[in-house]
Amino acid sequence: MTGNNGVVHKTVLPNLTLLNRGKVRDIYDLGDKLLMISTDRLSAFDVVMNEGIPDKGRILTGMTEFWLDELEDIIPNHLITADVNEFPKVCPEYADALLKYANVLAGRSMLVKKAVPIEAECIVRGYITGSGWKDYQKTGEICGIEIAPGMSESAMFPEPLFTPSTKAGVGEHDENVSFEEIGKIIGPIVAADLRRISVMIYKRARDIARERGIIIADTKLEFGMYDGQIILIDEVLTPDSSRFWPVDDYEVGRGQKSFDKQFVRDFLSQLSWDKTPPPPPLPESIILGTRNCYHQAYKMLVGKNL
Repeated sequence: MTGNNGVVHKTVLPNLTLLNRGKVRDIYDLGDKLLMISTDRLSAFDVVMNEGIPDKGRILTGMTEFWLDELEDIIPNHLITADVNEFPKVCPEYADALLKYANVLAGRSMLVKKAVPIEAECIVRGYITGSGWKDYQKTGEICGIEIAPGMSESAMFPEPLFTPSTKAGVGEHDENVSFEEIGKIIGPIVAADLRRISVMIYKRARDIARERGIIIADTKLEFGMYDGQIILIDEVLTPDSSRFWPVDDYEVGRGQKSFDKQFVRDFLSQLSWDKTPPPPPLPESIILGTRNCYHQAYKMLVGKNL
């Protein structure tokens, strides 16, 4: 499970039932609860790299815990506890197994409510960048939404855009769809609720992050149903699910430096790789550079080192 460099690329917990191994998270079924473990795996262009990023899972877990606390007045979430010492008390029937693997779980895992995931990726764009900028240049639209002419790369939208996509499995690609199309999949009332909540979350996070020196250009959120109520699930506002830019280097009209996995995407885009498995190897400089980007974002937002 743990490599020589301390990287956890995947977990194998024989006493627990593996429910799903995603691009980054390993999820175990604990009856009426789930054990969600953030590994150090890295995916780019929806392909999981062979190399892991040191401390990545701990950074994602700590940052998610920070944001769930900041956002709980907007929407309830799935977190029960991220304190590994509390796991046996919350799940006494699995206490022996949880104690056995405590060294692996510490800092990178959460016990969460078993919500039913809503089949939509909720993307909120506050700035024009990435695939949105490319689409705008070609069509004047982003995900079917007409955008005012004359915008420059990395400019801030007057109001954040909600651009949902379908949820893809490991090795598959999310597909951008219109608001009307996602409404047909999950229901128009739920779609409207998700749009409203997602934009509220983004605006709150954007303002908090900017005060701490980071621009959140865009983010991807996931939700589930629990006891008939929409709740926030999965990772939240991390460098895996968001674009983070340093405020002090921001300039409209060009691409931005980043504290997220754009660092890896930029490297991979220089290669003659068709963005399908198997992935190319990541050199040590890219692995450590990515770790430094993630840790810098964590330190600035959460206000402490790991």
